Formats: sequence, structure tokens, C-alpha cells
Amino acid sequence: MKLNKLSLRVRIFFAMILLVLIASILIAAVTIFQYNEEAQDYHKQRLERKEFAIVSHINKVIKETTWEVETEKIPLIFKEHIYDIAEIHSLQVNLYDLDGTLLISSKASISNDKDSNCIPAGILNAISNTAAHRYVQKNEKNGETFQASYSYITDGKFKPLAILNLPYLENDDFLNRELTEFLERLGYAYLFMLLIAITLAFLLSKYITRTLKNISEKIKETRLERRNKKIDVSSSSEEITTLINSYNSMIDELEESAVKLAINEREQAWREMAKQVAHEIKNPLTPMRLSVQSFQRKFDPQDPHIHQKVDEYTKTLIQQIDTMSSIASAFSNFAKMPAQQNETLNVVAIVKLALDIFSEDYIEFFAEEPEILVNFDRTQLIRVITNLVKNGIQAIPEDREQPRIHVRVFSEENNVKITIADNGKGISEVNKDRVFEPKFTTKSSGMGLGLGMVKNIVETYHGNITFTTQQGEGTVFTVTFPKR
Repeated sequence: MKLNKLSLRVRIFFAMILLVLIASILIAAVTIFQYNEEAQDYHKQRLERKEFAIVSHINKVIKETTWEVETEKIPLIFKEHIYDIAEIHSLQVNLYDLDGTLLISSKASISNDKDSNCIPAGILNAISNTAAHRYVQKNEKNGETFQASYSYITDGKFKPLAILNLPYLENDDFLNRELTEFLERLGYAYLFMLLIAITLAFLLSKYITRTLKNISEKIKETRLERRNKKIDVSSSSEEITTLINSYNSMIDELEESAVKLAINEREQAWREMAKQVAHEIKNPLTPMRLSVQSFQRKFDPQDPHIHQKVDEYTKTLIQQIDTMSSIASAFSNFAKMPAQQNETLNVVAIVKLALDIFSEDYIEFFAEEPEILVNFDRTQLIRVITNLVKNGIQAIPEDREQPRIHVRVFSEENNVKITIADNGKGISEVNKDRVFEPKFTTKSSGMGLGLGMVKNIVETYHGNITFTTQQGEGTVFTVTFPKR
């Protein structure tokens, strides 16, 4: 089962359970690690305390002895005392000469152990080379850990007499029992927490997904052609409330867009009808007018009143024809774009104004001069810029990592140039010759009138529009028209 196919409710449920399990495992691991560290410190410090106490006891014996204090006399000095020292401090005591040979031990059977009768040369070197003249050896045997400390025993003038060896067994039974008891209690606590987490995860995931499911059902029921109901949830989290408010705002915008779309569709239908009516009416007007005029010239005026009748007839017919022509012209004007309102404009400011309607942050604007004046219709210049920029935005693939649109305004001799460059898909060789054709488009939506309208506007002002393109790299449109 893939994770991305699981529902949000299941993901929330498993996430909370997993969080509790990971927390319990981490705390158990940290606890075990901490116990091991404390056990090592405990044994290290305990051996140091034992060693300090035994050394003090040995120094006291050396101070009170009647024997001459030298290495060879060590077995005689400690003949009886070494057993008392070992019993008092509960630790085996071994004394070696400075060459590492055993002198005396509190353990009677040690003399039979050849490995214990001599100190290895490496340990002797370590003792003599350390500043404290002390060395601790650690090893494991039969699953048990042993430490053995080696240090000098000195006389009253701090001259080394012998080497003290204290074997120490690390007994962790007590600490292990404490650790086991603690982990057992921790396990019960986390088992209880796991049960609570399962219950909370179930309730929380159900609570969150219930509202999301309601929103999902409302979104599925959303239709453009009818009025949609808003979501009304009395109590929910801040995030869910934000989502609901966004959906309700979208419904309002959708209704406004639907109204605008209906109006635009009606206007477009009227425009198409006006064009058709104008075409149908204008076609017979000219031949009708010519026919009437020809009839007027060629009619034989024998009847003394015929001229008056013909004049009245022709005047009436011509008047009706002129009326039909006016109607046709009115319909035709309705179907055309608004009349041009030429004025002196700063192209740089108008282009900036046109770009303000776009929210894409990758659109960049460059102007070589702060002011370039031209005679142009403000609305149509804005229409040119917005159509070309919108065309560039639609040409950029959605997976483009760094989309880019550069709009540049500059003057060249007596002309103004505007370039719109994008890093989109580019235009294929097949479609290059058809880019400015009316009703030609490569998009799934739109009527393909944008670039054709732009070309028509620019050429109306005695300008031209060209483009360069590279497949997969982008396209640059260049608009050129004269200054004032």
C-alpha cells in the first residue's frame, strides 16, 4: 500500500501512533545509554576510592613498621597486614617489585597463576611514563568485565618501593535490576499513552476529515451554470475556517464570472449578428441604387405627369435605401472595436500600468529612458501589452523551474520598440506562418483572436510586429511604431 494513496484520516491516525512509538523507543534508548554511562562512572570512581583508601592504609603500615623500608622487605612488612587490608576494603591486594615480579598477595592461590606472578612490560612502561604513575587495565572474561589498577607505593621520601595492583570486578547486577524495573514501569506508562493516543488520533482524524469531506462534497457539486450554496460550519479550527472562507469567496467570484461570461456571450452574439445583418443588407444596396437611377434616366417621358411620378418614386426608393444603409452602417459600427482616441502618451508609464494587473513575480520590466512620448490610444496600447504578456505566460510550461518574462521599452531613431521575451515552449516551424491569423490557436481554450487583434492595432498606427523563436527555449515579440 502506497502512502500517497492513503486517506488523510488514516495518515493522521498512523502519524500520531508512530510519534508515540518513536518517542518511547528514543526514551528507552537514551535511558539505557545513560545507565551504562552512569555504571561506568560508578565503577571508575569506586575503584579510585578503594585505591585511595588502600594506599592510605599501606602508607600507615609502612610508617609504623620496625622493618627497614625497602623493596626486598615488603613481604615481611605486609606478611600479616595484607590480609587485614584486603578484608577491611573487600578487595584483593597484590604487591609487585619495580620489575613487575609478585612479592606478596592477599590471595594465597595466586602464586600458582603464572600470568599473575609478573606484570607485562607494556603495563610497566605505561606506569612509569604517566605523570600520575598510575595505569588501569580493562578486559572481559566469561561475560564479566574486570578492571585492574597499577600504581607505585613510595616510602617517606616518595621513592618507589613497589607496585600496587588491585583487581576489581564490575558487578552490575544491582544497576541492571534498577534499569529493568525502570524500563518495565516506562513500558506500562507508554502502553497507557499509546491507548490514549489511539483514541485521540481516531477522534481527531475523524473531526478534521469530517469538515474536509463536507468541503469536498460541496466542491464536487459546484457548477458554473447554476447558483451554488456556500458552506456554513459553526465551529471549526482556524485552518478549516480559512479554507471554508476561501471556498465561499471562490463561489462569489464564480458567480460574478458567470454573470460577466453571460454578458460577454450575449455581446459576442450581438456582434456576430450585427456583422451578419450588415453583410446581408449591404450586398443588395448598391445594385438597387444603380437600377433605380438607370430607370430614372431611361424612362420615356411621354406622359406629362410621368416625370413627377418617377421623381417621387425614385426619391422615395433612394430614401429607403439610404435608411437601410444607415441601419447597416450602425450594425457594422457596433461590431467594430471602439473608435480610436489618440492622445500623447508616455509609453514607459503605460507599459508599467499594463503590467500591474499581472501577479506573476517573474515578470521584469526594463526601460532605457524614463519618458518616451507617442500618439496612441491608451486602451489599445494596454490591450497590445496585456495580450502579448498573457500569451508569454501561457507559453511557459508548468514544470519550468525558473519562468521568466522580460518586457523592454526603448527608442530607435524615430521609432519606439517594445519587446516581450519569454522562456516558454517556443513556436514550431509549422505554426510560424499562422501566428497572426485570426481564429488560429494552439491552446485548448480561446478563440485565437489575440495576436491577430494586436497586429491589427499596431498596423493601424503604421507599425509592425515581428517575432523570433527557438523551440523549447522561448519567443521574443517585437512591436515597432513611430513616435509623434
